Amino acid sequence: MFSVSAADGPEPQHAKRTEEQDDAWDGVEIADYGVLRLSNEQTRLFSLFSTDSDEELPAIKHGEAITDRRSTFQPHLAVVVTPKQVQRVLDKLYENKKIASATHNIYAYRIFCEDKKTFLQDCEDDGETAAGGRLLHLLQILDVRNVLVVVSRWYGGILLGPDRFKHINNCARNILVQEGFTENSDDAAKPGGKSKKPKSKKMK
Repeated sequence: MFSVSAADGPEPQHAKRTEEQDDAWDGVEIADYGVLRLSNEQTRLFSLFSTDSDEELPAIKHGEAITDRRSTFQPHLAVVVTPKQVQRVLDKLYENKKIASATHNIYAYRIFCEDKKTFLQDCEDDGETAAGGRLLHLLQILDVRNVLVVVSRWYGGILLGPDRFKHINNCARNILVQEGFTENSDDAAKPGGKSKKPKSKKMK
C-alpha cells in the first residue's frame, strides 16, 4: 500500500498542475489561497480566536490510499480548534518528503466557534481545480466540525476526469469514518439503525 511515514524530508517544492480539466468550471474564477498557507490577513484575524493552549501540534492521522490508473490518493486528518493549528498541521505534513512531492495537496477545514455560534472554514485546490470546494462541501453536508482533512494526489500520467473528485471525496469520507467523525453510509442505511449526531473532538 502506498503510504506516508512521519520521517522528515527535504524542503518542499511547489506542487505541479496536471492537465485535468472540468468543463463545468470553465470561466469560473477560483481564488488563489496559496499552497498550504494561510494569508497574513487570515492569520491575523484568526489569532483573535486562539489562546496559548490551542497552539499544540495536533496528532495527524493517515488513511488508506486509493490508486487508480497510476494516480494515488491518500487522506490525512487532524483535530483542529484554531486556524493557527491548521497552519501548524499543514507545515508539519509538508515536512514529509512524500507529501511534499505530491502533485496536489487538497485540503478543507471547519472550525466551530462556540461563543459566536458560527464556523470558520476554508479550502485549497492546490492546482486541482474545484477539488477544495468539493471537499469542503463534503465536510458541510456531513456536518463535521473542528477537523482538517488533506488529500494528497500523486498524478500517474493518465487523466482520470471526474473520477478524481470521487477518489478525493471517498478518501476524505473514509478517514472521517475511521476517526469517528461520521458513520459509514452502509451502517446508516441499515433498518433500525440509530442516527448519530455529528461528532467533533476536543483537544485534551
